[in-house]
Amino acid sequence: MNSIYEELRIALYGIWQRRWLALAVAWGVALVGWLLIAMVPNEYESRARMRVDVNTVLPSATQSDKSEQLRQIDGVKQTLTSARNLEKVAISTGLVQSGAGDREKADKIAMLQKNVSINVPEDNIFQIRAIMSVGSMSDAENAKLATAVVDNLISIFRDEQIRGGMSNSKESLRFLDEQLAAREKELREAEAARVAFETKNFGVLPGSTGSASSRLATARSELSQIDTQLVSAQASLAALNGQLSSTPQTVSMPGLSGVGGGFARQQLSQAQSELSGMRARGLTDAHPDVQALRNQIASLQAQASREGSSGTGMIQSPNPAYAQLRSMQAERSAAVVGYQQRKAQLQAEITAMTAQQNLEPAAAAENERLTRNYDVLKQKYDELAAQREQVRLKGDVETETDAVRVEVLDPPSKPRVPIAPNRPLLLAMVLFAALGAGAASAFALGHLQTTYATPGRLEKASGLPVIGSVSAVTNDAERVDARKKLVWLAGGFAGLAGMFLLLLAVEFVQRGLVA
Repeated sequence: MNSIYEELRIALYGIWQRRWLALAVAWGVALVGWLLIAMVPNEYESRARMRVDVNTVLPSATQSDKSEQLRQIDGVKQTLTSARNLEKVAISTGLVQSGAGDREKADKIAMLQKNVSINVPEDNIFQIRAIMSVGSMSDAENAKLATAVVDNLISIFRDEQIRGGMSNSKESLRFLDEQLAAREKELREAEAARVAFETKNFGVLPGSTGSASSRLATARSELSQIDTQLVSAQASLAALNGQLSSTPQTVSMPGLSGVGGGFARQQLSQAQSELSGMRARGLTDAHPDVQALRNQIASLQAQASREGSSGTGMIQSPNPAYAQLRSMQAERSAAVVGYQQRKAQLQAEITAMTAQQNLEPAAAAENERLTRNYDVLKQKYDELAAQREQVRLKGDVETETDAVRVEVLDPPSKPRVPIAPNRPLLLAMVLFAALGAGAASAFALGHLQTTYATPGRLEKASGLPVIGSVSAVTNDAERVDARKKLVWLAGGFAGLAGMFLLLLAVEFVQRGLVA
């Protein structure tokens, strides 16, 4: 503990011995630091809060969801800080003169984009913040400029929303109309190409009503039916031919010699004709009508045999049943020939369509490509048409009502105190840094010089015993001179403190002028 105390005393003694150096270094560091602080311009901040509500007159089907609200919020932020709006702000606040060049305008717009920020702490609540620190302006001018920037941003945004809503809708409608016209032209061309291809390749495309596959299936089905009908017609014709071969071409008819002669034979002949007609129609012997007629024929044969041959003469007459059977034979033969011709025609068509099926894959691929292009264009056209309808509805809403309502919750604040830099704190830090630099320089110089402040340090350094030490002896004149120098030293440090207080006073006076 004593050694630490001793070292501290030695350090303070060394600094005191070089006090004028410490004072000079402190003044130099303080002046440089305060000069640098004075060159840093004050930054003044202005804030404002506003609410931006989008009109929700549209029905629920067209209202925006959460993603649409986020998109609108982002759109408002981009609109507020757009280069066009900031250029208007720079001109209206006097940052840029009306006849300034493009480079100067670009520099001021870049400065505003850097110093203007938009925050959205809540839905539809926008907090505008502007920080101004133009070096060529005074503090009061910077403070007014910050307020003017925020105020002009709000005014320009409000005017743009009022005047630009309808024009934006008209521009959007004009753009969508142009896109719809272009899409409609492409859609018509694609549709014409598809129709022309289908017309050219009619009967080849698969899946269509006239395609080779569908016609081939239809032809094969019809050929199967024709085969069945032909077999049935041939069987019916064969049965009819067999019946015709057993039917006589003529029948014997009795000649009448007097009234009522040969009546039984006449009825017998008629009954036989009726029996032949029934058999020609396909009735078998088991049919009740055939059996009844056969019984009647048997009875008439008995009566005719009893009549004898007196008073009558037999004549040959054409058999009506035979004539009817011949007519039916001609009809059925014609049907068989028709079925055979249709079968041959179908077989030829099936052969041709089977060969035509080889063309279907390439035609199907081309038709699929044309159809896919048409479907894509149709989908894009329908989407554009739906977007146009939404834009039109939105434009109607903006025309009839206030599409966007801007409400200023907190007007732009008027800054009284700069937010940066904190000059009082910086001035004090420079003062303490200067004092520390002075003390450090004196302490460092004391260590560089080979001097011994105490007999113990000399004895330790030399390795020889120290017999004694002699204190400094001063006369009156030297003491007066020492007190005078002490007063000058105190005045030097007091002047440093006074300079610090003067700079603080200047800072607060400037703040008062801004207020």
